[in-house]
Amino acid sequence: MMKRWIVRFGLFAAVIAAIWFYSDGESVHSARQYIENSDLLTVEARYTPEQIMETQKKVLVGDVTRTFQEPKIGYLPYLLLEVKFVDSNKKTREGIILWGQTDGEMIIDTAKWEKTHGFEDTLQAGATRNDFRVLQALADHKGSMSLDDLHKELRIELPTLDSWLQSTQSKHLTIQKGQEIQLHFEDPRFHVLPQTKLNVPLVTKSNQNTYRIGRHFSRSQIEKIAQAAFGPEFSIRRVQDLYLPFYILQATNPDGSTYTTYWNALNGEQIPGRYLTSR
Repeated sequence: MMKRWIVRFGLFAAVIAAIWFYSDGESVHSARQYIENSDLLTVEARYTPEQIMETQKKVLVGDVTRTFQEPKIGYLPYLLLEVKFVDSNKKTREGIILWGQTDGEMIIDTAKWEKTHGFEDTLQAGATRNDFRVLQALADHKGSMSLDDLHKELRIELPTLDSWLQSTQSKHLTIQKGQEIQLHFEDPRFHVLPQTKLNVPLVTKSNQNTYRIGRHFSRSQIEKIAQAAFGPEFSIRRVQDLYLPFYILQATNPDGSTYTTYWNALNGEQIPGRYLTSR
């Protein structure tokens, strides 16, 4: 009996070792998190549900009489990336990036929860480094350039430029109007320094009975898009899960229907509901 138990244990250990060495990294990360991490790493909330209900009365109540239910708290998944990069002065710098796994955008400054715009589209499209070279050139020129100017800016052969443009257009990242090439984003903001100004305390919360939103973008997707966006001199040293607390405020309308809104617990602003649904 003892020998049989030893054999079974050995097989189990071998399977775990095989998963550890041959998985794509994300499985290893998930397994390590399951084993080692009993707490959630989060940013510290600055607002309470009561403060939001007081400051956002017009949005929450308006001209309708609503009966509010007990507020609930949930957590949005982010990745905290420790990175190295070369700045505009050609100096190596180290920093932190906070990247959302629901909206696909990078946080620029946590003080106002300022973030990029456009990375979500590039993630969905699977943009490559060459795609980003086109996108960033356009972003540097207010989102639009003539074909001739873009050719001069990128310093590549015309057949290569044509191939790159076909790629960005097929992914709905750019559009061409005659000889004019335009970004296919509204108010794009993704040609940024790969660094988040992280100026809020990080705290741990119990992992038990917490409501967490599912990830729309995986760790590997974000790592690939960051590498494509920031180039060969950019590297990721370490990745950690981090969660943003948010409040779910629900109220019953006079007709019996439920009115639900979601609020960032850090800056007190409303979160679009589309980021809080499963995909």
